[in-house]
Order: sequence, then structure tokens, then C-alpha cells
Amino acid sequence: MQRLTVAKQSLRPRVVFSGIQPTGVPHLGNYVGALRQWVNLQREEQPSTKLIYSIVDLHAITVPQPPETLRQRKREVLAALLAIGLDPERCTIFYQSSVPAHSELMWILACTASVGYLSRMTQWKSKLSLASSSTLENRAVGSRLKLGLFSYPVLQAADILVHRATHVPVGHDQQQHLEFARECVTNFNHAYGSHLVHPETLISPVQRIMSLTEPTSKMSKSHEAQRSRILITDTSQDIRSKIATALTDSTPGISYDPATRPGISNLLEIFSVFDAEGRSPAQLAQAYADASPRTFKEAVADTLVAGLHGIRDRYLELSANDSYLDEIEQHGARKAQESAKETMDIVKAAVGL
Repeated sequence: MQRLTVAKQSLRPRVVFSGIQPTGVPHLGNYVGALRQWVNLQREEQPSTKLIYSIVDLHAITVPQPPETLRQRKREVLAALLAIGLDPERCTIFYQSSVPAHSELMWILACTASVGYLSRMTQWKSKLSLASSSTLENRAVGSRLKLGLFSYPVLQAADILVHRATHVPVGHDQQQHLEFARECVTNFNHAYGSHLVHPETLISPVQRIMSLTEPTSKMSKSHEAQRSRILITDTSQDIRSKIATALTDSTPGISYDPATRPGISNLLEIFSVFDAEGRSPAQLAQAYADASPRTFKEAVADTLVAGLHGIRDRYLELSANDSYLDEIEQHGARKAQESAKETMDIVKAAVGL
């Protein structure tokens, strides 16, 4: 029996799932940390591998925002995903809210999920700008914390499990959430039988891209300064200007030392990602060891402009075609609904619904 189970698992096709928050046009950190890997998977994975990518708009409402803003940002992300090269015929691309099974499985998982485990998660604490030691027993915490934000990891687990994903690309700071998804699988399978799949992690080979104005913090759209980030739709002039004004230091020469020279090291990381010769940050530091900051920044900007070439034009073309974007999303939603139904039929039968 054990050999038969192993054999069945080995025959199961690979299913890759990942999601992106609809916060508008992605910045360089989003692209390098996740989206570029999504595109690469189209080329690297076998044709039998299912690639499922969701714009997770249900997650977005854990932080209140104007409805029109959310609608606009969803479309911006959809256009951006197509502009970077995702093929809607090879991938399933859809809005999370278009597939009700995500929410349905969330409720079923919530009935076996541990409140204690959830209380130790960092997401709700960081969203509320709370100390990592904060607990639910604190009255001030309870008055600010909404159930949706607290149970966010359960929906995130449902996103993955409803498509029976075998692999999930995650950033270095997102592994805790995948661990919770595996915990949900363990709890459900213990209660109802071995029906859900334990997903494995696909770690991005690239470290986080940091802010250009505060290189000890990761690049983010929440930062007030627009110069702190590069959007994948920035003009070449914008990119060159932002790189030229990126915060570095007064130490002579170029060297790779993230601890003591975070600004220069961040630019070396960016350079390395797009370098045509595939050099590491340390190798690039050696090549430009005696260069002036200006010369070095110009080289970084040249490489980055070349690496993002064409994305802006494709994005602008796609953004102007609402009917095409609607068609692509509806096509992806239908495929995602079919994928989710297979799992929900199994889950409902196991639970007795």
C-alpha cells in the first residue's frame, strides 16, 4: 500500500501556484523577486506542469481602500503580468474573487486551523505596525485587529490548496505562510483523510531588492518617496534619474558588502540580475572596483534599461484595451474554476457536505 501511494504521488503532475497583491504597477522588487521567475517557469517547466497565477483581490481588502482604486489596480497588475511575458494560453491568470471556491475552502480550513498558530503569525502585526511580541490578550490589539486580517493566512492556504499546488514560488520573507499552509493540510488530512496536497517551496534565487533611498529597507510602494522605487513601466529617463540619485556612501571605489555598504551593494544586486554576462554582485564589484560612483551608476542604469526594454510599451498598449483584458481574465477564471472544482468535490465529500 505504501509503495502504491508513493507511485501515485510521483505520477501527480506538477502544479505551480502563486499570487500577487493588486497594488498597481509592480516595482522592480516585485519583478525580480517573483514575477520574472513566473515567466521563467513557462520556459523551464514541462508542458504538463500547470502554472496558476492569481491577482489576490480578496487579500487586498484586509486593508480598506476605495473600490474604484482597487478596480483600477487590479487591471494595472493584469496588464503588467501580460506585459512582462506571461502567456495566458500557457498560464492560468485570474482574479481571486472570480473563483468563489477560494473563499469556500478557506472556511472549511478555518474549522481545523489553530488560533494559537495564527496569533504567532507576523502578517497582521506588521500590517498594524505592532511589535512582534504583541498578543491577542492586549485589549488595544483586539480593538484594532479585524478578523479578515487575522485569518489572512487561512485564505492564503486555501489559494494554494484549492488548486492542489505541488510547488509555490515564495520570497525569502514569505516562507512562514507556506509553512502555515502545510499545517492546514496536516490538520485537515488528520481529521478527514489524506485528501489535500502538501505544497513544496520554490525559493527565488535572487535576494530582496532594497529601497533606492533607504537601502536597509526593501523596495516598497508604501514609501512616500517615488525615487525609492523603480516601476517596471518607468521610462528610461526615469530609471536613469532614479539610479543616479540612489543613496550610496562616501567610501572610495566599488565593493560588495551589504552590511557596511548597503546602497552600493543593492545597486550591485540589481546590476547582477540583469547583467548579460551573468556575473555575481561580487564579480561586478571587482570589475568596477576603481570606477567612480557616477560611472558605476551609469553602467547599472544602462543594464537595467536594457533588461526592462519593451515592458512599458506593451503595458501601455494592453492598458488601452479593456475588452482584451476582460477576455483574458474571464478565460483564466474559467480554467481556475475547473481546477478548483476538482478539489472542492473531494473536500466536500470528505467533510460530508
